[in-house]
Amino acid sequence: MFASLIARLRRRTRAWARRRHGIDPDPVVLSGRRIYIIPTRLGVAFALMIFAMFLGAMNYANNLALGLTFTLASMALTAMHYCHRTIAGLRLSSALCEPVFAGQLARFCIAVENPSPVTRYEILIANDHDVAAPIRLDPNARAVMEIELPAPHRGRLPLEYFEVRSSHPFGIFRAWAYLHMEMACIVYPRPSERAMPPPPLETDTGGALDSVRGDEDFAGLRTFVPGDSPRRIAWKTYARGQDLQVKVFAGTAVTSHQFDWDALDGLGVEARLSQLCRWVEDAHRNGRAYGLKLPGIEIAPNIGAAHRQRCLTSLALFDMALFDMNLLNAGAAHV
Repeated sequence: MFASLIARLRRRTRAWARRRHGIDPDPVVLSGRRIYIIPTRLGVAFALMIFAMFLGAMNYANNLALGLTFTLASMALTAMHYCHRTIAGLRLSSALCEPVFAGQLARFCIAVENPSPVTRYEILIANDHDVAAPIRLDPNARAVMEIELPAPHRGRLPLEYFEVRSSHPFGIFRAWAYLHMEMACIVYPRPSERAMPPPPLETDTGGALDSVRGDEDFAGLRTFVPGDSPRRIAWKTYARGQDLQVKVFAGTAVTSHQFDWDALDGLGVEARLSQLCRWVEDAHRNGRAYGLKLPGIEIAPNIGAAHRQRCLTSLALFDMALFDMNLLNAGAAHV
């Protein structure tokens, strides 16, 4: 019951902080006015001990005990000041958040920068689901921290809030600040089981990319699959420590899959998206060119990581109000 009361109190505190500060810019610098500080359990026990020492010293008129009591109390006040200063002035910004599949954990990356000439200790970020390991930030140093959030459904998963906190020094005070930045992670549909074979290959003579035939122009690299000719393996890339990849050439004939929404009659919306996701993943892994056709969206056949990201993002945001083609184009340009 006590734990549920604490959780309810924290939720109300976060809601009050959001109303007070609103959505934070990216990046944001923590000002002292938005940092909250309270004693920890150890701090409360320390305060009770000091109070008991004070009563005993007054009762026996022991000046040495009074001196020790006031010294410990002054150390506690100094620790409170240092605890507040540990996170005051930090500069935080969002970093890259890799897309995940439904059912996985989304990892939000947050960059923390210390622009002051003072070293900061035991800085950590947290939310309701995860707490990052504490770090030390040297003067003018920068670090990237990660917190996880479950991604049960496809779509756009926002990080509604996170907190920056520290209990340095001594752990008798806890200073923290709630941040509400516009951060989100794209969650792809969960790929279905390999029960339904993909549609057959289509051949075109348009001169686009061909993953099987053609030896004219170098078009890129794809992941090695058993059965590929050793003559087409990119040995120089492998020697630089990268994964085993195969060279892809452009020829006059193109073989590709066309993954069509209408070809999956009888399945529900989520089942269709899961099946299309499975076909996209398998085609990408095997280096096959493929296209995607959804109601209102048609993506021409192609290969590569950017093409895969565009197709999977289309599936993730299908039939959602948050669907934005600018987001797709930006994601493809990033890759």
